[in-house]
Amino acid sequence: MDLTDSPSPVQAPARREQTAAFSPLYQQIRQLLLQALEKGEWKPGDMIPSEFDLARRFHVSQGTVRKAIDELAAEHILIRRQGKGTFVATHREPVVRFRFLRLSPSDGEAVPAESEILWCRKMRANAEVAAALDLRSGDGVIYIRRLLRFRGEPTVVDDIYLPASMFKGLTMAVLTENDGPLYGLLETRFGVSMVRADERLRAVPAAEDVAQLLNIECNKPLLRVDRVSYTYGDRAVELRYGHYLTDQYFYRNTLM
Repeated sequence: MDLTDSPSPVQAPARREQTAAFSPLYQQIRQLLLQALEKGEWKPGDMIPSEFDLARRFHVSQGTVRKAIDELAAEHILIRRQGKGTFVATHREPVVRFRFLRLSPSDGEAVPAESEILWCRKMRANAEVAAALDLRSGDGVIYIRRLLRFRGEPTVVDDIYLPASMFKGLTMAVLTENDGPLYGLLETRFGVSMVRADERLRAVPAAEDVAQLLNIECNKPLLRVDRVSYTYGDRAVELRYGHYLTDQYFYRNTLM
């Protein structure tokens, strides 16, 4: 029985916990699943209950649950595994690991990036960083500068800012000992999953310090990608300024 047009126990709590009124029932179920993830009911890599069990829990049809899960799977928040079930995505999964890295080689032969952490230190947020991360000016942030190489060639300089209160114990030693993706480390060690990001792109001249790291002349045009990444509940947890050398690469995106 599809309960889209009839009252159900899920509708009252969903309305209290959502800001959008009169949303479709599957969207309310999607929101309740996100709230469970935000509360840590299921950790990255965990299998979530079956569609049948979730339908019983929320008093809706399996079809409604399936539609909610389909959306979360399309967003790489959940991952379906044929014959095994549905799992919470982790940034150590190949399909998720590089979904925020949009740089592709012009020859089409993708290669993994080599990451080198250059700096990691605690500092006070200026007005711009504070606004992006919903902090107060002067609040503590962790600043990381990272160099990415492709095929041994310096290609990307990232300046990354994280709220210090959420990542206590994140040090240069922790970062250099990590042999996986940065987001994977933040997820497993600090329990913070990056589930979506907003980006702005523009062309900029290479500043002297960035030019030195990329082995290029000052003022050479670079692609700058400003990213704010969010965890569950649309909480901003990372501000990143990426400087991309695109002589042999392009920034790809898919519009739906």
